[in-house]
Amino acid sequence: MKKIFLVNLVLIVILSACKTTTEEILTTATAETRTKTEKVKSTQITQTEQPASKDLVILLPDPVQVTFTAKDNQELSGTFFPAARQTAPVIVLMHWYPGDQYEWTEIAYWLQNRGIHGDENGVPWKDPSWFPALNYDDSYNVLTFTFRGCSGQCSSFQQDTWLLDAEAALLFARTLPGVDPDRIISIGASIGGDGAIDGCAAVLEDDPSSCLGALSFSPGNYLNKEYQEMVTVLADNDPPRPAWCLFDVNDLDSAMCDDFSSDNYYTEGWSDGNLHGMHLITPNLEPRPLERMLDFLALVIEN
Repeated sequence: MKKIFLVNLVLIVILSACKTTTEEILTTATAETRTKTEKVKSTQITQTEQPASKDLVILLPDPVQVTFTAKDNQELSGTFFPAARQTAPVIVLMHWYPGDQYEWTEIAYWLQNRGIHGDENGVPWKDPSWFPALNYDDSYNVLTFTFRGCSGQCSSFQQDTWLLDAEAALLFARTLPGVDPDRIISIGASIGGDGAIDGCAAVLEDDPSSCLGALSFSPGNYLNKEYQEMVTVLADNDPPRPAWCLFDVNDLDSAMCDDFSSDNYYTEGWSDGNLHGMHLITPNLEPRPLERMLDFLALVIEN
């Protein structure tokens, strides 16, 4: 993949040991959605091996392998996509069932906005050719990770432990080099859509500055938490945190996004068949859900 350096590096952290590493209608995964043509060049960073100082650290654009642990000591794997400038927000992207973190790779590159992308392979959320253009100055840190038991493909439902994973990812994101620890944003699809808001609510209970808000594509109470109760947790935070729900009105779980009275809540539905989770990330919908993602990011960062 072609790497384009968009910024003058103030201080380069030289990353070593580079190596190549390699939906949801809840019962079926197609061959298209499981393609793994994207190959990530990366260096390993573990939870206990963070740089001692984050001051004036601007990382190379290459994605970085990371590992971290949940409260029950389960080790989790992820990928960190560094932003182009110091103290940028960090977006945690949470995947759907039965996928893994690589469902989000092209969108992570897009949000990172440092000129990297993979190969177009016909899957809309993995084809950056139609993604909305970002402003030159817009560059986000991005963290993707794989829920336990989902490397390559989820083998079973683990709702309670996946909630631990979502919370751990948000907490870990705050420790990554060069990020602003008070500007953490969670976005997810399906089980990841629940993970995004459930994890955000969980970390806010301990620290009201730990999550700026949550955007969910097709949540379904998959992690044993009531979606609307989690919206209320975000609303009761000081300051209140936005919660957005995007869905297809024909989805069996569309009731999760029923509008209710809360100043921090926004919902929008489309009617284009029976789209769920990542299937909503397509150029065929108007307005395009990725445009709504950018609207959400602008809102939470301005707040």
